[in-house]
Amino acid sequence: MMARLTLVLGGARSGKSSHAEALARQTGLSRLYLATAQPFDDEMRDRIRQHRADRDGDGWQTIEEPLGLAGAIDRTAGPGVILLVDCLTLWLSNLMLAGRAVDEESAGLLAVLAKAAGPVILVSNEVGLGIVPETPLGRAFRDAQGRLNQRVAALADRVIFMAAGLPLILKESPQ
Repeated sequence: MMARLTLVLGGARSGKSSHAEALARQTGLSRLYLATAQPFDDEMRDRIRQHRADRDGDGWQTIEEPLGLAGAIDRTAGPGVILLVDCLTLWLSNLMLAGRAVDEESAGLLAVLAKAAGPVILVSNEVGLGIVPETPLGRAFRDAQGRLNQRVAALADRVIFMAAGLPLILKESPQ
C-alpha cells in the first residue's frame, strides 16, 4: 500500500533525496517535484543544476516554489500524481529570510497536507543532532525546524530516517 503522506528525514548527504525519489518512482504515478531551493550563490546554483540533471529524462516534472509551498501542493496534489517536496528545510529558511510568519505558514502547510488529494513525500533535514548554533538566528531556525518536523511527522503515515544511505522506518501506519 502507498502511504498518503511520507516524511523522509536525515542529515546532510544522508541519502534523503535519493531515497525519496526512489519511493516516488515505485508508485508508478506521474511524478511532480516541488523544489524549494533558491540559487543565492554559485555553490547552490551548482547543487540545483545537479539535482535537475539527476532527474532529467526520468519522467519528472519540476515546479520551483521557494515560498508558496502550501498553495503549490493544494493546486497540484491528485490521485494520479505523486508529489515530492524537496525540501522543508530550505522552505523554512526561505520563509525566515523573507520575514514571513513561520508559525502561520507552517500551519497552512499542515492544513493542506492533511487534506491533500494525492500522495505526498516530503524531505527534511534533522537539524537537532549537531552542535548548538552560535547565533540567535541559527538557534531560532533549529528550533523552528524541529517543531515543523515534529508536526509533519505526527501527521505522516510513514516516517523514514536516513543514516549513511540506509532507511530506518520510524513510523508506518496501516493504510
